[in-house]
Amino acid sequence: MPLLKGLIAATYTPMDSEGNIRPDMVPDYVDLMIRSGCQGLYVCGSTGEGISLTPEERMETARAFTESTAGRVPVVIQVGCNSVRVSEELAAHAEEIGASAVSCNAPSYFKVTDAATLVDITERIAGAAPSTPFYYYNIPSLTGAAIDMTEYLRLAAPRIQNLQGIKYTDTKVFEYQECLEYEDGRYEVLWGCDEMLLSALVIGCGGAIGSTFASAMPCYRGVMECYLSGQIEEARKWQARSWQFIRVLNRYGNLHAAQKVLWKMRGVDLGICRLPIPPLPEGAAERIREDLEKIDFFSWCTEV
Repeated sequence: MPLLKGLIAATYTPMDSEGNIRPDMVPDYVDLMIRSGCQGLYVCGSTGEGISLTPEERMETARAFTESTAGRVPVVIQVGCNSVRVSEELAAHAEEIGASAVSCNAPSYFKVTDAATLVDITERIAGAAPSTPFYYYNIPSLTGAAIDMTEYLRLAAPRIQNLQGIKYTDTKVFEYQECLEYEDGRYEVLWGCDEMLLSALVIGCGGAIGSTFASAMPCYRGVMECYLSGQIEEARKWQARSWQFIRVLNRYGNLHAAQKVLWKMRGVDLGICRLPIPPLPEGAAERIREDLEKIDFFSWCTEV
């Protein structure tokens, strides 16, 4: 049985208006995401601004999510950063607090350019939490590590005993399929591009991790449930709604800052994003609401 399946929410890190973390807000946020249908949580990834948090803040955030979830759904802690040693410390901490899995992206300042070096890095990080399943987080658009993922699996398999799979956030559907089918489906490969969920389902995706899943769960549940029941045209309609929704949010400079505005509209104040994510333009909140109303977002996405 796979550890991760279905729709897994990439979580935001609750902050205040000054950008200080708010672990006290995590329990209610977690309850809401689970009630909406999220089948797992991915913490301190790109969505959660893990790279912008101090190691101590990341540990505090990881603990808050793990404890608040209390085993109801899997919790994956993303530990990647530019320091491999810090990532090892974060991985060890994730195992200590009982996280379901550990994940990490490649360092991004000194670019990783070959699969062998990536294996050297991830072997150390996964080895710091040897009893916890490990997923490599492939997001070359942010890390610059454009590594062939089937080559990574080939080299990593004999060296990383707790390798569970890959969080695949790229648009190379053919490579994603290769990873899914590698050694008869030995590894879990989680899709990471929300706007292309239907494309991934067509070639066998069993689970996906997305920034917009929790805030638009009825939409993504529609994509998945309609596809699995053979209602392909309905699945296409739901997928179209997802990219229309994302396109609206991207108009305002940053998807994550705009999504925090959306959460606040629905009574969940997750605060601001930290620099280097810029603040939204003045008056953006009102314009975001107006643009979402134009695509009937609030009529087809009433659950939170």
